[in-house]
Amino acid sequence: MSLSLDPEIAAALAPMTGAMAGITPPAVGDVAAQRALWEPIIGAASTAQPFPDDVKTSEYYASAADGTQIKMRWYTKDSATPGSAVVFFHGGGYIFGHIDLFDGPVARYVSASGVPMLSVEYRRAPEHPHPTPLEDAYTALTWLHEQATGLGVDPARIGVMGDSAGGGLAAAVSILARERGGPAIARQILIMPMLDDRTGPPDPHIAPYLLWSHNDSLTAWPALLGDAVGGPDVPATAAPARLDDATNLPPAYIEVGQLDLFRDEDTAYATKLTHAGVPVEFHLHPGAPHEFDSIAHTSDVAHRAITDRTRVLKSI
Repeated sequence: MSLSLDPEIAAALAPMTGAMAGITPPAVGDVAAQRALWEPIIGAASTAQPFPDDVKTSEYYASAADGTQIKMRWYTKDSATPGSAVVFFHGGGYIFGHIDLFDGPVARYVSASGVPMLSVEYRRAPEHPHPTPLEDAYTALTWLHEQATGLGVDPARIGVMGDSAGGGLAAAVSILARERGGPAIARQILIMPMLDDRTGPPDPHIAPYLLWSHNDSLTAWPALLGDAVGGPDVPATAAPARLDDATNLPPAYIEVGQLDLFRDEDTAYATKLTHAGVPVEFHLHPGAPHEFDSIAHTSDVAHRAITDRTRVLKSI
């Protein structure tokens, strides 16, 4: 029996597939074309569901080591009791996306869980290659710890979360915080994370269903890592799949679709953490491609995934 799309996801994808039928995919290395193609799609997915009326936002800035002001958006739910909090990093292959495009998903997590979240406008490659996005992420994490008391947050209950490249950043900042002796991270929530710069050969079983393709990765990873991509000197703080020692990392929640390019690297990362004694909850969603929850938000598999993510957020 061959792999196939979940029927509800297939139905949701049909209009998008038809609309893109005559569009030539961006050439490898064309970051501008990637941004022009994907940012409108992300924005449309973000606003396909209503913004919760019980969530408020505030803008903050933190100073990076080079003096750049990193914009952050703080989401809180009305009447929710503060306690835990999560730093959120958006997806986009490290090369596109910004916090405005993820307003809807972040606000809905906050509304459903009651857990406040800090969404980070980290700088993107290739204009800002590694380690700038990672250092921006670490700056935001450090800022939230320093401001925790004033925001009603317990610094022992701060987690990190992200999807796709944002999931890779959440994993990477967890490694960096361990290397630097803090700040403490209570949980890492990695949603279909982008972890490995060594883009392998296509898997023919999932190739027809890839929404993020091999060519997309062949654009994104070199933009982040330059000539080092795929070589022996890429650190785990740039590509967490390179990690040798996973001991003492935060407990992890990891999920990915079975029809996602990142499936194998995410499965391997969950196993690597488990072998190091790190508590891991791992989900592999049959029939689901990359970003299935945004594309088919009414599907049963998306409901199950959001329910699990909300449960984990509440547990921090």
